[in-house]
Amino acid sequence: MAEKIPQRDLEQGSILVGRSWLMNLVGSIYEDRVKEEGKRRKRMRKRWIMWLEAATVAGLLVCAGGVAAGQGSQFGQGSQSQPPAQQTDKPKTPEVTPLTLDAPAPVNAEEDAAYKAFQGVIPNDAAKKIELGEAFLLKYPESRYKSPVYGALTYAYLQAGNTQKMQEYGEKEIALAPNDVSTLALLGQTLPRSLHGSASSPEAVQVLAKAEQYSKQAIEITPTLPKPENLTDEAFVSAKNQTLAMAHSGLGLVFVRRGKNAEAIPELEQAVKIDPNPDPVNYYLLGMAN
Repeated sequence: MAEKIPQRDLEQGSILVGRSWLMNLVGSIYEDRVKEEGKRRKRMRKRWIMWLEAATVAGLLVCAGGVAAGQGSQFGQGSQSQPPAQQTDKPKTPEVTPLTLDAPAPVNAEEDAAYKAFQGVIPNDAAKKIELGEAFLLKYPESRYKSPVYGALTYAYLQAGNTQKMQEYGEKEIALAPNDVSTLALLGQTLPRSLHGSASSPEAVQVLAKAEQYSKQAIEITPTLPKPENLTDEAFVSAKNQTLAMAHSGLGLVFVRRGKNAEAIPELEQAVKIDPNPDPVNYYLLGMAN
């Protein structure tokens, strides 16, 4: 005759199974979310590139017109840049180098063609994007296009599921462009979601500290960015809200991982509130925190 399993053991087993199922669920939701929102986040990144280009041009025109140099740096603290290239299809980030009216280093035709080929890869072809991006950086390590290539590779490696390389290129991009809020927010949201095991391990403590820093920077800088003339009010607000939603989500999860649910709840609620297409993971995290 089979031995009867005590009711308490059955209940504990059910709880463990339930918790395991929930953790698997959030993982699968996040993976699906990354795939489904590939195009949406790519469009967001393009908006930010247009935004940065416009602000750079405006700042240089102000300086060239004899207005105080401080008025030309409106992209957050220390926002300074090289003069942009004449072609509109060469995005620049204004934080790479100090503001100067000197002409930027010329780009040879081969380098220009290689960058355009990299830009032309469809958003969802992460493998091709990575292949061309890595080859470009190997051949042109000091290219003026290094910053946008870093940013694009950050996203491509996320699509490919390689969080380590995503973090590597994201941090390279932030080192060059500290006010790249889309990359800051992407790192701030993704790093705590990629953690496995105890949040108190030395590695986890370091990752959570970085995620908190990146999320807070994005939250602080994003509202200060000026709207360029070539962007509609609706597109401007949408780009800001999508970035802020990722940053608040990342910060909320950092607090959840640390067991600080009271601090996590307002961050996650804000992420859901301002995102036009709220991330289901944030609803799940709110349920956990509550």
